Amino acid sequence: MIKNQVVDSCRYLLRPLARFLINQGVSFAEFTDIAKDAYVDAARRSWGIDGRPTNNARVAILTGISRREVARVRDRLVARGDDPAGRQGNRLSRILTGWHTDAEFLDTMGQPRALSEAGETGSFAALLKRYAGDLPRVAVRKELLKRGLIEALPDGTLRVLSRDFVFSTLDPDVVRQMGVALHDHAATLAHNLDDERSGERRLEGMADNAGIDVRHVPAFLDMLARRGTVFLQEIDNWLAAHETKAADAGTYEPVRLGVGIYAIHQNDATGLSK
Repeated sequence: MIKNQVVDSCRYLLRPLARFLINQGVSFAEFTDIAKDAYVDAARRSWGIDGRPTNNARVAILTGISRREVARVRDRLVARGDDPAGRQGNRLSRILTGWHTDAEFLDTMGQPRALSEAGETGSFAALLKRYAGDLPRVAVRKELLKRGLIEALPDGTLRVLSRDFVFSTLDPDVVRQMGVALHDHAATLAHNLDDERSGERRLEGMADNAGIDVRHVPAFLDMLARRGTVFLQEIDNWLAAHETKAADAGTYEPVRLGVGIYAIHQNDATGLSK
């Protein structure tokens, strides 16, 4: 029965998530509230009519949650306005990408220039105006310097040192990014398994082998890091080249596009990925 397979798959995919939640001190009771939020949100968004959210009665029927509880959860979700993918976490990456791809900030060889602090065009201030959104610019400069992503030169200009914004393991944004990554992969899988989906099947695949000697792990991870970084930079360049400028907002329908890469490293003794 297909439902049994769905439940078994869900049980398996929750293992690493449960380990993470336990490690972060999230109790089972708290997780059940999270799951309830997700059920109500999914039902409201996906089973409405004419693009409108599903009413509480139908959400209750679809999810098995009482109407009173559905109303309570709905009010909490509306008040919170959750959209992790649109939060600050990717802003630093956008700034670094703009510095490496936008002709205004490149030299004649197509490399990122050292930028003066101020100026209407071709400056650090102009870069932040275009790519930092509403983030405080002094705070962004300080954060980029602190993370070692840029440096201040003796002549007063700023030079970029890295194209890639790597989250610190202690950075709250890495937790946010984990949620976005898991959501995006699950959304692609759910889309491909939906017989009533609109649009074509989305690219999704994996390459793995359970018979690799553990001695080859470092070499594999090194190869994956090098080739994966090159691939992601190619994608980043394409996305930057096709991004519609803010001045054209309102004249197009924006969509979020991208691709994710992850390593697979599972120890058969524990059945858990490392």
